[in-house]
Amino acid sequence: MPAVHELEIRVRYQETDGQRRVHHANYLTYFEMGRTEMLRAHGRTYREFEDAGLFMVVADVSCKYLAPAEYDDLLLLRTRVEKAGAAHIRHAYELIRGATIIATGTTTVVCVDREGRIRRLPDWMLA
Repeated sequence: MPAVHELEIRVRYQETDGQRRVHHANYLTYFEMGRTEMLRAHGRTYREFEDAGLFMVVADVSCKYLAPAEYDDLLLLRTRVEKAGAAHIRHAYELIRGATIIATGTTTVVCVDREGRIRRLPDWMLA
């Protein structure tokens, strides 16, 4: 997969709270968008992955909020693979507005089958 993937995100009104700031839970959605689009940039989709009977489940997540994002802000999400093991991938994220990093985070996703048993990642994903 590419070492770093970048995605522009325009903050939509429904992602904000009463103060026009992005609700904290939406940062995790942005992180998921980064993982999904990074995979797509590699020429694969989560849909194909799931059609093959495999699923990536979030086992760990962290987010550090450094500055607020607001309605209509244009953000840049940088996603990178920090570590890949036989059955898991750890991603790191930077969410940036202009020159300001407004949030950082990590997720660890684990590959499982339809019954929830841990499975080895496909070779193409580890390449």
